[in-house]
Amino acid sequence: MEPGEQSPTVRVDVLAGGALTYVVDAPPEALPPVRGRDLERAWYAAREAAMAATWGAVRGFRFRRPDGSFTELALADRDACCWAAAVDQIAGLRSSYGLSLCLRLLALVDLLARARWAVPLCRLERDGADLHPSLLHAAAATPLTAEARFDEGGFRSRLIPSLVELPAAQPAGSLA
Repeated sequence: MEPGEQSPTVRVDVLAGGALTYVVDAPPEALPPVRGRDLERAWYAAREAAMAATWGAVRGFRFRRPDGSFTELALADRDACCWAAAVDQIAGLRSSYGLSLCLRLLALVDLLARARWAVPLCRLERDGADLHPSLLHAAAATPLTAEARFDEGGFRSRLIPSLVELPAAQPAGSLA
C-alpha cells in the first residue's frame, strides 16, 4: 500500500449455522503484504490446529472490485476451515492484515500442492512440513491474484536468488 492509502475495511456477517462471511471493500489483489514472521507463525498455528483436529467454521469471502462487481470465494474444505480458524485466533480476520495473512497462507498451500519445483524448499515430517524461509518471504510479499492465489511465475521470480543459493544436489527433506 502507498503511504496515506487507506486499508480495506472488512465486515463480518454471521450466518445461520455459524458460517461466516467476510465482506471486503477491495479485491484480493489490493490486500496488503504481511511480515514473513507473521506468516511463519500462522503456518505453525495452522499445523497445530490440524494436528489437534480443531476444525473451524465455514467461511465465505466477498471482495468488492473497483467496478462494483464482486469476487466471491468459499472455504468449505475442512482443512482450509481449520487453517483459517487458526489464523483468526492469532491475528484476527476482521482486519485487512489478518485476512491477507490467512489468504496468503491458503494460497501458499495451494501453490505447494501444484508446484513441483517447490519440493526442495519443503521438509516433510510426520507432523507436517517445514518451509524454507524464502517461501515464507515470497508468500508474504507477492501480491495475490483476483482469485486470491499466487501467480506461479511471479512467485517463483521472487525466489530465483534463493533457488540459486540452494545446492543443486540437495534432496527434498534435507534443508536446515
